[in-house]
Amino acid sequence: MKKIALIFFGIIFASNVNAQDLYIQSGKLVDTKNGKVLTEKTIVVSGNKIKSIENGYVQPKNSGDSLIDLRNMTVLPGFTDMHVHLESETNPQKYLETFTFNEADFAFNSVGFAKTTLLAGFTTVRELGGSGVNIALRNAINSGKIAGPRIFTAGKSLATTGGHADPTNGYNRNLVGDPGPKEGVVNSVEDAAKAVRQNYKNGSDLIKITATGGVLSVAKSSSNPQFTEEEIRAITTTAKDYGFHVAAHAHGDEGMQRAIRGGVLTIEHGTLMSEETMDLMIKYKAYLVPTITAGKEVSEKAKIENYYPPLVVPKAKEIGPKIQNTFEKAYKRGVMIAFGTDAGVFEHGKNAKEFGYMVEVGMPEMEAIQSATIIPAKILNMESQIGQIAPGFFADIIAVKEDPTQNIKTLENVEFVMKEGEIYKN
Repeated sequence: MKKIALIFFGIIFASNVNAQDLYIQSGKLVDTKNGKVLTEKTIVVSGNKIKSIENGYVQPKNSGDSLIDLRNMTVLPGFTDMHVHLESETNPQKYLETFTFNEADFAFNSVGFAKTTLLAGFTTVRELGGSGVNIALRNAINSGKIAGPRIFTAGKSLATTGGHADPTNGYNRNLVGDPGPKEGVVNSVEDAAKAVRQNYKNGSDLIKITATGGVLSVAKSSSNPQFTEEEIRAITTTAKDYGFHVAAHAHGDEGMQRAIRGGVLTIEHGTLMSEETMDLMIKYKAYLVPTITAGKEVSEKAKIENYYPPLVVPKAKEIGPKIQNTFEKAYKRGVMIAFGTDAGVFEHGKNAKEFGYMVEVGMPEMEAIQSATIIPAKILNMESQIGQIAPGFFADIIAVKEDPTQNIKTLENVEFVMKEGEIYKN
């Protein structure tokens, strides 16, 4: 029951009416908390939340209630991709877009990328660095203006001068200037704290740093350390004051070790990670977000003539093919894994390919699913709201034709998508 206020001639009366419920009959239901596949369940959705889970195929109880028949499908909670870039998407002209696009161009494109991501079954994402359009995109989705996943955004990634997320890398010298904390560039402990506070002011939800060189930046190294440990510690300490966690892009081993000791929560990519660093991650309870799909896609595109600038090509060919192998070693050693793809580096909507790559080298299907549901929920402090189909959780519900614990690739073809009780794909 919900209470509605009725106003007649200035007098307010309270009236109780039956809220309309939605009944979803599911042939199979993935219980992500307990790691089980249940059969013949009915999910009752009221508003934007899950009201109850009933045994068997229950029929609607009230005349205003409705029914969705998914008895021939497997139902799961909506997925979370912990590493996306929704402002852009790979293409041969992407490096020119920095100069030819206006902020409005990036914004309009991001609307389509966000919807594509949602329709692929990803109802929540962690957006790890853009120009700031990502903050406006989050706000537009939250206010219901456009369709897209629930976004937790880092706003602008933090870099050092010439580092992987320095926004002026590769520019003409007359255009380079001297970007600082306001532009997300850090060169001291003082800069580090100021940059975090600037991101808070801008509206970010978390902080991302580029702890080492990267593949797609127009800079020579893909793996050298790019922050001192003191700078990283200043970032994580300040971030904690503002309720932020810190993610660290890192390919090189030394930069990873500095980031882990410095207090970051997630390591993105982790390509050249040593066993010593894996043990350090276990000790400090840090998560690896592997982005295997990005590695594979980048190494393939590097074979296309003129797709990337010449400085990028050898890095893409070297780093890309190694990510899956590192993931395999880290997982088997006991490093905690959170699902993330780096979508935008490849085409949006292909995020679920990551599941197959994880399973391919030894992660059980259920654990792969949990890495995109209950694990991200924990990192994002959303444990009681997302990642499970359970009473009181947001009605983020997806469905696929087959049981993904038997065929993980079925997750690449999501047939039904609901976010917060609203159906976007059926």
